[in-house]
Amino acid sequence: MTAATGALRASRRKPGFVAAMLHRLSGVALAIFLPMHFITLGTALGGADRLESFLALTHNPVARFAEWGLVSALALHMALGLRVLAIEFAAVRERTAVTVSLACAAGLAVGLMFLMSGA
Repeated sequence: MTAATGALRASRRKPGFVAAMLHRLSGVALAIFLPMHFITLGTALGGADRLESFLALTHNPVARFAEWGLVSALALHMALGLRVLAIEFAAVRERTAVTVSLACAAGLAVGLMFLMSGA
């Protein structure tokens, strides 16, 4: 193993790298969701009956789990985005591990609140 390879592997264990990867992955999850969202909006244009029949598909456990994942990804993406804004505009660079942990906890908390709401 060369010194460059060792340095690259060491940098992947840092909280900043983890935060960047989580931010990107949650953004990809949200981008994958967008076409389904537009399809749902399109069915609403066909009338209330079509929308209700389409939304009936969301009452199974798989769709419920996917909704939880989506809400959690959205909250995580927002929290990590706020972290990036703080780094850019407020020059806050200390305690990266704490801020990444707080962002992950916030995403999980919002996801759990969504699950418990029964929405």
